[in-house]
Amino acid sequence: MQRPVMKTIPVQEAVGTVLCHDITRIVPGGEKGPAFRKGHVVRQEDIATLLKLGKENLYVFEDQPGFVHENDAAKAIVECIRGRNLIATEPKEGRIDLKAGCDGLLQVDVETLMAINMLGEITLATLHGQQFITKGRSVAGTRVVPLLIAQEKLQALKKLVQRPVLEILPLRAARVGLVTTGSEVSSGRIEDAFGPILRKKFSALGSTVVEQTFTSDDASKTAQAIRDYLAQGLDLIAVTGGMSVDPDDRTPRAIRESGAEIVCYGAPVYPGAMFLLAWAEGRLGRVPIVGLPGCVMYYKASIFDLIVPRLLAGVEVTAKDIASLGHGSFCSQCAHCRYPICPFGK
Repeated sequence: MQRPVMKTIPVQEAVGTVLCHDITRIVPGGEKGPAFRKGHVVRQEDIATLLKLGKENLYVFEDQPGFVHENDAAKAIVECIRGRNLIATEPKEGRIDLKAGCDGLLQVDVETLMAINMLGEITLATLHGQQFITKGRSVAGTRVVPLLIAQEKLQALKKLVQRPVLEILPLRAARVGLVTTGSEVSSGRIEDAFGPILRKKFSALGSTVVEQTFTSDDASKTAQAIRDYLAQGLDLIAVTGGMSVDPDDRTPRAIRESGAEIVCYGAPVYPGAMFLLAWAEGRLGRVPIVGLPGCVMYYKASIFDLIVPRLLAGVEVTAKDIASLGHGSFCSQCAHCRYPICPFGK
């Protein structure tokens, strides 16, 4: 297919044509910048301004059937790849960004994303998927490379995309039961530090710790506390303390004794190596149980921030998912933590 070519036409005849280059406005003693950008479609109201800028003739693209302007192309791409809870910006210089329409978990079909960018002349960039995103945050952008792109390229894109390439999964407002183990806490010898931190962390994700039970190092009492929460119909159970391999740390055994099915004990995540994930049958269905190591108290970003948002979004986290975290989940322990604007967990 032959590409559109440039031609020179009088300004008065340019309405509806596409500019081939930026047109600059210079204010004496002031600023210099583009009055009209490359790719701008000339409107009737632009004619007077162009004449004032000394433009009696313009370089424009000659109309060619089968080609689409970059702004319209970006809109077509967005409609093809966008899933739930994503808001598109207006085109600017041929580019459209997508913003989160709610708090939630960003999902990206990486395989299809790669295939799209292999088409040529179409570009789509996203944040890393499987991370918690706050409402209004920009998560992706798209544009085409040429000012005018062949319609057949966009048709190839539509054939390629079988489902949304990215979407935001909203998190459910879970009712959380917290089991805090350790005789040093249950006896009152030391003050519980985990509870206030987890209440804050779950609240930031839209969930609530509705009850907290303190147990000693007796595995049977911890197991019973877990079963009690399951019988109450809570949505998620978090167990803290006793997650290491010391003889007195019996929390993993207690979770097994509760009847839960262990998905993993141990994760290639620093901080968070002694994490445990299990599932159990509750009064209202399957319930995730997380065994949280002490590092969750001390680090702004840890295994909690990588896994809990997925569970609240209804994602089935598998042992393979946990194992895959090994690539990228080594925290650099920066002097000033900027998570989630950092590589941790990505």
